[in-house]
Amino acid sequence: MGRLGLALIWLLHGLPLSWQDRLGRLLGAALWLANRERRQATLINLGLCLPKLDARARRNLARRHFGRFAATALERGVLWWSAPARLRRLIRIEGLERLAALQGRPLILLAPHFVGLDMGWSRLCMELDMVTMYARVKNPFFDAAIRRGRTRFGQQTLLSRQDGLRRVVAEIRAGKPFYYLPDLDYGARDAVFAPFFGVPAATITGLSRLARLTGAAVVPVISRRDGDGYRVSLGAPWSDYPGDDPGADAARMNAFIEAEIRAGDPAEYLWSHKRFKTRPPGEKGLY
Repeated sequence: MGRLGLALIWLLHGLPLSWQDRLGRLLGAALWLANRERRQATLINLGLCLPKLDARARRNLARRHFGRFAATALERGVLWWSAPARLRRLIRIEGLERLAALQGRPLILLAPHFVGLDMGWSRLCMELDMVTMYARVKNPFFDAAIRRGRTRFGQQTLLSRQDGLRRVVAEIRAGKPFYYLPDLDYGARDAVFAPFFGVPAATITGLSRLARLTGAAVVPVISRRDGDGYRVSLGAPWSDYPGDDPGADAARMNAFIEAEIRAGDPAEYLWSHKRFKTRPPGEKGLY
């Protein structure tokens, strides 16, 4: 996405979210038809994770996911150019007092890949300075726009995945909460196979390693669509974490995310990601 796509997002940013949601459904329908690879990955994931749904229900859920994903792409304009007062009205925070209670302690904010996670990041940036990691995009113009948009408020630190965790550890120890998104398949390196909806999934152990290295509390952050806006929910800090077994810690994280997916609208989770791409030795590929 380059200058034309960015111009479109800017033109739409003043529209109500309900209108952007409708446009997102149209764009999502086009992506559904055009992107066969992601369409198949989504259907395979839903078949593995929600086998009790029949084929028609899984297909409907997959199409709704494409619509929600596309809508949040359009809504980036709201985050990047709308007035702060509008953002505070559209994005509501629950549990902010939990962070105040942890003031002075290193902190990791566990933010699973619900499609509204950028809403959570931007809204929290209006309250505190944080650090996060992001994947650079190939188009340098759009990459620069992402960086500007995500550092719009406060003194935020964006690190690329190539920077490694050493910089992250230093930032956490310096007092910046780490907005962490560790629930994708990043390959077998630094990962264990932990169940996700009962299916072995390559799960990086970074959350427990960082918590152990820094003494950080882990607070989950879930961002969901809620009526005419979004709700960012900060959960209670995890007790007895990390444990002695990285595999058990990874399984705990996956079980938490699974429960959150079931508790809300499942279409808001990132089903189009090839979550089970890395397989245990001897297993055939799923995609």
